[in-house]
Amino acid sequence: MADGVARPISPAERIDAIDVLRGVALLGVLAINVVTIFRVSIFERFLSHQPTRSPIDRAVETILMLFVDLKALALFSLLFGTGLAIQFERLAKSERRTSLLVRRLVVLLAFGLIHLCLIWNGDILTEYALAGLIVLPFLFGPRWLLALAALASLGLYLEMQVFPPSGWWPGTVALRQDIAEAHRIYPTGGFLDVLAFRLRELPLFASLHAFIFPRTIGLFLLGAFAWRTGILRKPPHHLLFSIAAACISLGAALILFEAGGYIRVGRIGTLAEPLGTILLALGYGAGIIGIANLERGKMLLGWAAPLGRMAFTNYLAQSLIFGWIFYGYGLGLFDRLSVASALAIGVAVYIGQIFFSAWWLRRYRYGPVEWLWRTLMYGVRQPMRQTA
Repeated sequence: MADGVARPISPAERIDAIDVLRGVALLGVLAINVVTIFRVSIFERFLSHQPTRSPIDRAVETILMLFVDLKALALFSLLFGTGLAIQFERLAKSERRTSLLVRRLVVLLAFGLIHLCLIWNGDILTEYALAGLIVLPFLFGPRWLLALAALASLGLYLEMQVFPPSGWWPGTVALRQDIAEAHRIYPTGGFLDVLAFRLRELPLFASLHAFIFPRTIGLFLLGAFAWRTGILRKPPHHLLFSIAAACISLGAALILFEAGGYIRVGRIGTLAEPLGTILLALGYGAGIIGIANLERGKMLLGWAAPLGRMAFTNYLAQSLIFGWIFYGYGLGLFDRLSVASALAIGVAVYIGQIFFSAWWLRRYRYGPVEWLWRTLMYGVRQPMRQTA
């Protein structure tokens, strides 16, 4: 930043450990999306009767549900809040800071709505844009305000787990009807058939988003608070590893005890899983950031940094690829693959994206969607090719 002129963050200014964490978190998001939303209807998991699965599928699904489901998304929420705080700080000398950040989020909202309506209704970008607009005013306040607002929002989320709002979730009949229609349309329907059904499903997905929206806001604020503390700029390794050990141990204990039926203290027992999810996300984040800042850790996890720098492009590409694999306008494999098979396909796509991201960023400064996002945010065409 010079003379108050706003400019995008250059690749040289990026924090590799945060990009590494984003790239690793993307694997968790991909695994859950491909297994629980693309492979079958996400609403099947809310029915008491589940189809019979092989021992391998049960094992894979159990591990994903206990240690990855919602944890990877929570980690992404923390990272989004951190990224928003970084942008806010680096635009401090610009008179256009507020308008640029609002434009950044409005452009993200436009991308999200296009993704939601035309590509895949499991979209998270729309929720992130709306949550970001709510969080943005808090960035003008002191650090303690971020912490207090984060605790209040997460407290509201946890309260909703104990006392869910009446009428927020459809009944079993509506869910079964939607699942039956999904089994009929997704594997055989053409693009317009699938598109029309996606739009009809939006109210159900909106209920899911409404239930986790306070958590998203809270984690955004917590991620911004973590950046403000300085812990992510010059990470104290011992502190990060201590946080990781404590959060992962306590979070895993809560989730495992709840899953095993050992926590049954009235309504309070319902807090074990959501609280454990938040703790695991914090623990995963602290541990990976700590490792990524070690010399050996850079060698071990450095492959994930290009993937994280292009997370927006890769996220949208996954929707396009999996839509073609699972829906009728492509291979039509919806409800025809086992959990393990779907996960294997997802990992293969992820590995392909690792190589593609590294190849692309050797030639260009940003991923294609990231470049478009920056160009629309600043209102000026951004340089794309790497300079010698």
